[in-house]
Amino acid sequence: MIARRTGGIAARIAAAALVVAGLAIAILAVGVVVIGGRSFADLMTRHGESAASSQAMFADTVVWVVLATTVIAIVAAMVLAGMLAARLARPLQEIGAAARQIADGDYGARIPRRGPDEIVSLSDSFNQMAASLEEQERMRREFIANAAHELRTPLTNLQGYLEALRDGVIEPDRATFESLWDEAERLVRLSHSLDTLAAGDKGAIVELDLVAAIRAAVELARPAATAAGLELVTELPPTLDARGDPDQLAQVIGNLLQNAIRYSSRGGHISIRAERRPADILVSVANTGEEIPAADLPHIFERFYRVEKSRDRAHGGAGIGLAIVRQLVEAAGGSVGAESRDGMTRFWFSLPA
Repeated sequence: MIARRTGGIAARIAAAALVVAGLAIAILAVGVVVIGGRSFADLMTRHGESAASSQAMFADTVVWVVLATTVIAIVAAMVLAGMLAARLARPLQEIGAAARQIADGDYGARIPRRGPDEIVSLSDSFNQMAASLEEQERMRREFIANAAHELRTPLTNLQGYLEALRDGVIEPDRATFESLWDEAERLVRLSHSLDTLAAGDKGAIVELDLVAAIRAAVELARPAATAAGLELVTELPPTLDARGDPDQLAQVIGNLLQNAIRYSSRGGHISIRAERRPADILVSVANTGEEIPAADLPHIFERFYRVEKSRDRAHGGAGIGLAIVRQLVEAAGGSVGAESRDGMTRFWFSLPA
């Protein structure tokens, strides 16, 4: 009746515990009163007592004891059942309340780790999910804000130039059109980068020579490196068979080289290495220059993420290149990483062997 009236798990657990305890007490009481009573009467009869006096003695002693202990057992069972039900129900109620908070947009909700092992495991899983949702929400907000900023800057420049041309403030000369073209190109590059992030497909996976792909990307990047006063150094085996999409792989290597050129100190060098390991193939691009703070390293592959101080918008770029690298590599079954110390920054990616 309690379970039907409240409908809560605590009441259901308490009712189930009481039913079990009631059955156990009833069986015990029946065994003592019925079977024990007969045995007691037979024993007393053999020792000269009448059946009536034996029954009276049994009722005055054993029956009252059984009744008293039964009442005590029922009360104790009710108390213990309520305590057990509350102990099990409280964490579930907390999980329900936290879930409603997250549904309302409060991703900071967490559940304390207490209760049985199963409840603690459920709490850990819930907290992990909540932390992941909170991180995804943070990235979503940053993505929207940064995308708006990246679009706003060239659009503002275009609007300013066009207004000046319309009002006759500046002459429509070649330099003005080149500036307008540069801003339009910036918008096109940003659009292509966003398309690449949105696509997220694996592409056409084929057998290829990774060394040839790296050398082709290095030759394409060499003019920009030379203009920046940088030396390109390669440490590559003669050949290195791998599986991947040639176009996407070229984009990954090109993005890492562009990133290294952009953030290298003039007069420094960039080294590109590739090697086969037992389980995979490792490619790394290292450059000299200012180090990336340790606090920023876990976030540099996020969309639009930029390291403050030396690595900011003054160097150009939209902060999407490394996010594209991670997405394309992980789509091919590989992984990415970075390290920065002793005046050297190294980005690497691996592909399945």
